Parts: sequence; C-alpha cells; structure tokens
Amino acid sequence: MNSTARDERHRRYWDRVAASYDRQMRFWDRRLFGDTRAWICGQAHGDTLEVAVGTGMNLPLYSGDVRLTGIEWSPAMLARARRRATELGLKADLRQGDARALDFPDATFDVVVCTFSLCSISDDRQAVAEMVRVLRPGGLLLLADHVAGANMLVRAIQRLAEVATVPLAGEHYLRRPLRHLAAHGLSVERRDRFKLGIAERLAARKPPAAPAEPRPADPATG
Repeated sequence: MNSTARDERHRRYWDRVAASYDRQMRFWDRRLFGDTRAWICGQAHGDTLEVAVGTGMNLPLYSGDVRLTGIEWSPAMLARARRRATELGLKADLRQGDARALDFPDATFDVVVCTFSLCSISDDRQAVAEMVRVLRPGGLLLLADHVAGANMLVRAIQRLAEVATVPLAGEHYLRRPLRHLAAHGLSVERRDRFKLGIAERLAARKPPAAPAEPRPADPATG
C-alpha cells in the first residue's frame, strides 16, 4: 500500500513520541485499561502475530509457547521493541510493516494480537480484514482499545477531542473494532467493556475450515 503525505506525517509523529510512549501508556494502563495487556497476551499461543507492536510493552507478558512475530509502522518504535526483546532474551521476529497490508500469506498464524493501535490506523476496517486473512481457520483474534463511550456525553467529549487528535496523530476515539468482526464470520468468545464504555477488550474466533467434500464412489469399484 502506497504511503500518502498524511501517512508520512503521522509516522513522523509516532517516531517523535517513541521516547515518551511507555511512560504515557503506563499512565493509561493504570487509570483506564487495568490488566488488559495481561488479559490479551495470556490467551496467545503458538504462532502469534502482534500488529502494531509499538515499543514492545506486551513482550514480557507472552508465555513461553508463543512464537512471536511483530510488525510496527514507526521505525523509532520498532527500534525500541527490538531492544526490549534483546534485553528480555526473546527470539521474536520484529519487522517494519503496515497493518493495512500485512506481508504474510493467508492463514499463517494461530493468534493475532492488536492492543491500543486500531484507534490510530487510518483504515481500521482494512486492518481488521488483514488480521483475519492471516489467521488460520479456528484461530483467535485478540483486540483491545479505547472506543466510543457508552453515553452521549462521553461521546461528545471524544468527538471534540478528535478535532485535535485526528489531524495531529490520526488518533480516533469513536471507533468500535467489534463492529467489523461479523462481516468476517468471527464469533466473539470473550468481551469486556468498562470505564464508561471507553475501554473494550475481546477475543474472537475465526470459523474453522469447512470439512472436505467426500469423493464420489468410483462406479467401476462400486
């Protein structure tokens, strides 16, 4: 997917904030998201892709049976994630990539994770479609983000905030990734929405592969 001038402007923004990102997110984890990172990463297993791995804040939370691949759009964020993986002694494949056009074949991963990032991907619907594409049949999609609030007052405040945050960083507050899942046939197995509906986390299952059609009997051997 070709980058636009807006894409490059937002990429430069995330490069600039990479050094302070962990501090900012730890504040929001304490105030808003609670144990959501552990909730998400604790369900991952096998071949796992983390989309928008950021600075690698989730890396310490994966279990030992996870074979992790991570993609990140911002080079400065990715450098920090790679450094964190080295410090943790993790053999994670961390590479630059675009969530809207994942550079993996169909049905590559058992699990796909995306935490607090669909809010700032320009086309979140396309990003979800790509995550589902690279999931194996029966695979698990794990998402967490801030979303449109549960009441009109909260949503009005979020809409006002977007006047500044969307042009600056592509940061959206009124999205609901949940709404994109039904179109791909995913079934939601676990979901929590809390803090006035602003925070949402979910686990959704991709349909299993259809059973193979039985071969017709050979009349010559019937």
